[in-house]
Amino acid sequence: MAETLQILQNVDKEEQYLSLLPQLGALVEYEDDLIANFANIASALKETFQFFWVGFYRVVNNVLILGPFQGPIACTRIAFGKGVCGKAWQQAASIIVPDVDQFPGHIACSSLSKSEIVIPLIINNIVIAILDIDSTKLNDFDEIDRYYLDKIVNLLGY
Repeated sequence: MAETLQILQNVDKEEQYLSLLPQLGALVEYEDDLIANFANIASALKETFQFFWVGFYRVVNNVLILGPFQGPIACTRIAFGKGVCGKAWQQAASIIVPDVDQFPGHIACSSLSKSEIVIPLIINNIVIAILDIDSTKLNDFDEIDRYYLDKIVNLLGY
């Protein structure tokens, strides 16, 4: 696949995900380097949805370390169970946060972030990375986002 992205205009969020999913599948299908795939997925999600921040954290030596991302600079390391990313890692489950100021222990990498969704990448029952997406809008994420972002992250499970 050529490295182009077809972004639908004037359609709802679900239609955008439905268009994006096969494009990302084709993009990562023959690439086995996770860092390259993290970079392209972060870019595609940022370009498609104009989220404030999109990126991956990798589990390295029992800490989350910043990986490829799109957006302003970010926290470099996150401990197990800390913040939204650390909790998603600990629980091995996706988390939607409608208002980050109401999340106990939220790590504010940027004061502009108002809501967040975090999706773990689980391979062989082990969380190996986290997809983290922030929005400057309150309550910007819902079950449609969770459903399709889970599918997108699962493309990386090879």
